[in-house]
Amino acid sequence: MTREKLDKDAIAEALAGLDGWALAGDGRSISRKFTFRNFSEAFAFMTRVALAAEKMDHHPDWSNVYKTVDVTLNTHDAGGVTALDIELAKRMNHYFGG
Repeated sequence: MTREKLDKDAIAEALAGLDGWALAGDGRSISRKFTFRNFSEAFAFMTRVALAAEKMDHHPDWSNVYKTVDVTLNTHDAGGVTALDIELAKRMNHYFGG
């Protein structure tokens, strides 16, 4: 998977198939809020994502408060959204069940 920055059309096309994800106002990242039933479910989700992210060598910017996980994805060295971000977002949606 490449670390080449996607253009706005490619990002829009990818987001059309990614429930819950949105492009940041500056067009340089995508984000989503995941809400779970409790902290244990949120933490289990983060653990699963962490293992996938490590294998991809691509790590999210995220935070967790109780049952909510806020995620922002971008590829820092590319200066924007790449195929890696889209793939990690897809995996997160899959782990979330949607």
